[in-house]
Amino acid sequence: MKIKTISFFIILSLNIVNAESSSVEISSILKNLRCLICQGQSVADSNSEFAQTIKLVVKDQIDKGRSEKEIYNFLIDKYGEWIVYKPPLNRVNFLLWIIPYLVLVAGGVIIFLLFKKRVNHR
Repeated sequence: MKIKTISFFIILSLNIVNAESSSVEISSILKNLRCLICQGQSVADSNSEFAQTIKLVVKDQIDKGRSEKEIYNFLIDKYGEWIVYKPPLNRVNFLLWIIPYLVLVAGGVIIFLLFKKRVNHR
């Protein structure tokens, strides 16, 4: 009897932990999805019909055992990259990802050269 009781509580606790981890995963995914109806709101923050539908889709995908990447790919295929706040790096948006770093490096080089030039004139 003790073994059955202990087994029951172990299985119950594993289900609770699994449910909590999946709700954290759902929340994480929804915060990175843009509501296409509401301007500037994530799906997690929006109460629009579209956001409610996406919440159900994400929950359904997680229940089916899909990974976070598979869920994002599914939604990107259906709605385009605009739905994701942080789109994946690819050939199309590579420049958009690299230009800020190039500007930062170029600015640093210019400041260094100007500083070096002033020191040499003194």
